[in-house]
Amino acid sequence: MFIPPKSDVCMKELFQNETVLKYFISAVLAIPPEEIRTIRLKNTFLRRRYQKQKQGILDVLAEMNDNTKINIELQIKHYAYWDRRQLFYLAKLYTEDMKSGEDYALLKKCVSISILDFNLTSRKEYHHVYCLRDGQGYVFSDVLEIHILELKKKLKENGTVEEWLRFFRADCEEDLEMIRTKNPGILEAIREVREMSLSRRLRIRYEAHLKQIRDEKAWKAYERAEARKEGLAEGRTVGLAEGRTVGLAEGRSQIIRNMIRQNISDQEIIRLSGCSEEELKKIKG
Repeated sequence: MFIPPKSDVCMKELFQNETVLKYFISAVLAIPPEEIRTIRLKNTFLRRRYQKQKQGILDVLAEMNDNTKINIELQIKHYAYWDRRQLFYLAKLYTEDMKSGEDYALLKKCVSISILDFNLTSRKEYHHVYCLRDGQGYVFSDVLEIHILELKKKLKENGTVEEWLRFFRADCEEDLEMIRTKNPGILEAIREVREMSLSRRLRIRYEAHLKQIRDEKAWKAYERAEARKEGLAEGRTVGLAEGRTVGLAEGRSQIIRNMIRQNISDQEIIRLSGCSEEELKKIKG
């Protein structure tokens, strides 16, 4: 069984490898790999400050030797308000280590890298970098930075970032063989994927992951079917009620017409049928 690099199971295992993580960050942030001396993997659960606060769960959280914190996330499906969700996690990451009474100078730079298996924008670019700038392009602060990599876009160049995108787009062993690179990080990543595909433990995890996805799809399909049944049942109930109402109204109108033909006075028709003067005038035409 081939475990694709863009699967959640594979990506988390891949970035446990310091060489893979180092060269990937080097490519995306355009930092020479020799300048990244150490990278520490951290707990991916962001602490809640109070009970009702939403807890953040990040895919991969690394801290570089200059204390910059980097969150790497893989996203397969496009969720509603994805941009706000991204800012939520980045803001929590930025304030996570801040304790009461500490100086703002201790806040660390935070970088978010999102690998998306869908098109977030309609632009041709597949690597987007967002920073805090004013309307003229001057940087307000460099402490927050967002990188977005879109796997579905057509690649225009043959740089290191493009090589990583080709790697993450691989769906089979043949795709890996098509990647021509001398990048040590990508070569190590390819080796890791091949070993993972042979690992019984990871195959079981990946199969469980696929089962969860299938179960979620089946449950959503069931919910949609049940909602449709409820909608049809409600529609029939409303339709019958409306039909009875229309039928009664038409029956009363016919009775009133019969009384008019028998020359019964208007006051008597109103008293016997319970209709209003306006309704009587309307029936008379």
